[in-house]
Amino acid sequence: MATAEHSIVKAAFWMGGWLLAMVTMAVAGREAASQLNAFQVMEMRVLIGFVLLLPLVLASGGFAAMRTQRLWTHVWRNGVHYVAQYAWLVAVTLIPLAQVISIEFTMPIWTAILAALFIGERINRWKIIAIVLGLIGVLVIVRPAVESVSQGQLYSLVAAIGFSISVILVKSMTRTESVVRIIFWMMVVQAVIGAIPAYLVWQPITAKLWPWIFLVAFCGTFSHYCMARAMTHADATVVVPMDFLRVPLTALVGWLVYAEAIDVFTATGAVLILLGNMLNMKRDRPKEAAPVKSS
Repeated sequence: MATAEHSIVKAAFWMGGWLLAMVTMAVAGREAASQLNAFQVMEMRVLIGFVLLLPLVLASGGFAAMRTQRLWTHVWRNGVHYVAQYAWLVAVTLIPLAQVISIEFTMPIWTAILAALFIGERINRWKIIAIVLGLIGVLVIVRPAVESVSQGQLYSLVAAIGFSISVILVKSMTRTESVVRIIFWMMVVQAVIGAIPAYLVWQPITAKLWPWIFLVAFCGTFSHYCMARAMTHADATVVVPMDFLRVPLTALVGWLVYAEAIDVFTATGAVLILLGNMLNMKRDRPKEAAPVKSS
């Protein structure tokens, strides 16, 4: 398979698609889940998303190419991802969008901790500093010593930790599974998981809700594809910082659409979390060999 061309411009283009999709999904998810139960929204998301994904499935070799030897890994990964998505969708209906996204950006921090605990990845000094900054950032945002932590903030934390576990599982799957196959099984498994919960809370969908549900499905399906394409054109250390724009962009949309003011605690916590993410990508420099003294 040919290696994709290294191009920061192309990476930025695909990350632009990712940012647009993720910010749009935050608004669409709030609009849909504020009027329908989150279980129903999620079931509609995967069913519509499956149809939207079909052209990519066919272009990738059809259903035969979607066969996998790692079915149970897909099941475990998507079980966790389903819970995280549910928590995120509920959170966007309860607290300001800027808070949800800021807390979501602790995901790399939880990923570093969990990867060290379960798959033996090494934590260097930069990761330690990143973890500390990220945790302080969360404490600044939720302020548990000042007032009770809101339900929405707890849902956001659950979502961030769940997404972290999902990322670790996906990381192990990419060695044998294509991006399209991973997304394909995400749709299939989550449709099965969510069928009964969605059925139990199902209610008629009004005409004005269909555009929001379609946006949730479209953005939820192709945002990951945009991120994957960006990664093929540039290193993660180039691509990931572009995602940091999602915090101010979401805050701006929250202000414009919902008149959500950004308090100093959310802003300060977001800065600490993003700084932690920047440091999380640093690597310790290899020690230089001592110069050999000539006699």
